[in-house]
Amino acid sequence: MTPSATLLVVDDDRDIRSLLAERLEGEGYGVVQAADGKAMRRALSDQAVDLVILDLNLPGEDGLTLCRDLRASSAVPVIMLTARGEAIDRIVGLEMGADDYLAKPFEPRELLARIRSVLRRTRALPANLAPTTQTRVQFAGWTLDRERRLLSAADARLVSLSSTEFDLLDALAAHAGRVLSREQLRALAAAPDADDRAIDLRVSRLRHKLGDDARSPELIKTVRNFGYMLAATVSNSDAAAEG
Repeated sequence: MTPSATLLVVDDDRDIRSLLAERLEGEGYGVVQAADGKAMRRALSDQAVDLVILDLNLPGEDGLTLCRDLRASSAVPVIMLTARGEAIDRIVGLEMGADDYLAKPFEPRELLARIRSVLRRTRALPANLAPTTQTRVQFAGWTLDRERRLLSAADARLVSLSSTEFDLLDALAAHAGRVLSREQLRALAAAPDADDRAIDLRVSRLRHKLGDDARSPELIKTVRNFGYMLAATVSNSDAAAEG
């Protein structure tokens, strides 16, 4: 039987990896296992993976570092696992780009439900919403450095953005000229817990920081009853930066 999806389980505890693999394979998923970041990268380079289940507390590179690095180069969804239950760990994990977060110990049924939810949400995105691989893009005099997560103005002035604001602007810039619904923005910006009001507030803050008139925005346009669009031509500045 063809697996419904291939999942990569990254955990340094062999028993946990084996138990998760057994349960997930019983539900029809293909499962690949990795004990650390090095093995995770090797697995990702060897085959296509639909979702990563990533433990926060790993030896060497921790889950937050791996999640951040993964998100900089890939759109594969990530569910983070951790023995910690503090809200701050959950928030940091989500801001690093995780799609969901589950504290240990957990019910296997809850993990299965979250896997299905994340896969359903990411698969709902049209194929032409694949993220750009460019590390630096320019639009309307602004430069967005995706690798260093920086936004700079035409005069080289750096503009401070929160992690959630950067992810939202990154999503808009990656699909400039295309209207994105709030649901699509939640998926693209790894903000599963953000409701419509939260997305609207982040757009409002972005407009303010970009000098875009909230009463008559020219850069981030509102499309009534649907969502938002970056109304600017986006160009790749990687080559210019290398020159």
